[in-house]
Amino acid sequence: MKLWTGRFKKEIDPKTNDFNSSIAFDSRMYKQDIEGSKAHAAMLGQTGIIDLIESRKIVDELDSILSDIDSGKLEIDKSAEDIHTFVEGELTKRLGDSGKRLHTARSRNDQVALDIRLYLTTKCNELKSMIIGLIEVVTDKALLYKSTVMPGYTHLQRAQPITLGHHFLAYAQMLLRDIERLDDCKKRMNVSPLGSCALAGTTYPLDREAVASALGMNGVTHNSLDGVSDRDFCIELSCVLSIVMVHLSRFAEEIIMWSSFEFKFVELDDAFSTGSSIMPQKKNPDIAELVRGKSGRVFGDLMTLLTVMKGIPLAYNKDMQEDKEAVFDAVDTVTMCLTAFTPMIDTMKVNSENMRKAAAGGFINATDCADFLVSKGLPFRDAYKASGELVAKCLELGTTLEELPLCEYVTVCDLFDDGVYDAISLERCVSDRTVYGGPAPKCVEFQANRIKELLKNIGEDSK
Repeated sequence: MKLWTGRFKKEIDPKTNDFNSSIAFDSRMYKQDIEGSKAHAAMLGQTGIIDLIESRKIVDELDSILSDIDSGKLEIDKSAEDIHTFVEGELTKRLGDSGKRLHTARSRNDQVALDIRLYLTTKCNELKSMIIGLIEVVTDKALLYKSTVMPGYTHLQRAQPITLGHHFLAYAQMLLRDIERLDDCKKRMNVSPLGSCALAGTTYPLDREAVASALGMNGVTHNSLDGVSDRDFCIELSCVLSIVMVHLSRFAEEIIMWSSFEFKFVELDDAFSTGSSIMPQKKNPDIAELVRGKSGRVFGDLMTLLTVMKGIPLAYNKDMQEDKEAVFDAVDTVTMCLTAFTPMIDTMKVNSENMRKAAAGGFINATDCADFLVSKGLPFRDAYKASGELVAKCLELGTTLEELPLCEYVTVCDLFDDGVYDAISLERCVSDRTVYGGPAPKCVEFQANRIKELLKNIGEDSK
């Protein structure tokens, strides 16, 4: 059954029907479609637009349809044009003329806009819970390795000593911002367009706020044209998810490097690695690589939505049917990545000794050497120059700052004394960096506990 028969004298071409149909991907919104229809039908009865008893019959039968789909008793007909057509057709089959009254004062334009808002709001909540789960794992790891010294990098060159715990918490902060963006996006998403109808509202005395309230939404859209043509929330969610994937991809890139033979900082659990078909020694970080690769897919979904929406006039255009496949794919891909990524990090083994060894070999305490001279009264620029000369001397002699004899220090600057060795020890370099947000173990512990408290509050706010 087509909802738009009457004007047309010929049946739509079968191939054109397949091209036009959206049931293959919008059928996942059947719960939201039915919940929206129930709220709409209840409002029609409460306002007297249709008979109250008939309204209740519609709501009850919609509940029955939902139950039958959930149980598998009723299969969604993939030959239907879309999920709205299928549900309304099934309702009419069961209730006759009463079922035909459901679509009073409603269009598929505002109906689909409602369905996708409700569906994506649910997905925002699910994704938020998954990101919280990853943050919890990362934060626990940070506390476990709060004193594990490793080199911090800039330009992928060893720069200054930090701790692995501090490094982990940098990703926790990124993921916390992702949660904030999801919540912010959800505020604009979770409003009801029902009542906008096709584009110009309706002459029926609808109670739009009652429908929004029944669906747990924050309010209603304020312009009927915008209500049916807005897909900003799809674009915004895809943008948020793209940023999530940037963070996962960066993290994955580091895991890939760290698990290589050249670094040997970490070893991935066998459950999250694969081997080679001809090289028996290989242990490949395929899960991390797939996460890194799938980031491009989510970025592509965002570009699809931007391109679809950039040139279409108000109000609804069929181009907008492309919104669902793109945003659904973005949601599905990020969900899949988080499902694999979180336990991969949780089960990962850390080689603390190799991290410490790498930190010791890169002159990453040169800044602390300069700071030692500053504490003796030397201007920083002069201290910087002296420290640089010492690094050059170490390279010439094939040694490190920790092993360089004091007599060599004194030839560069007579302010040096035995205290320099304590000042440039890696543990001291890290533990003295107690500025707020720094890598000192006690700072890492403070940051981690702060994040745990934030997560507790986020969890309570979500209830």
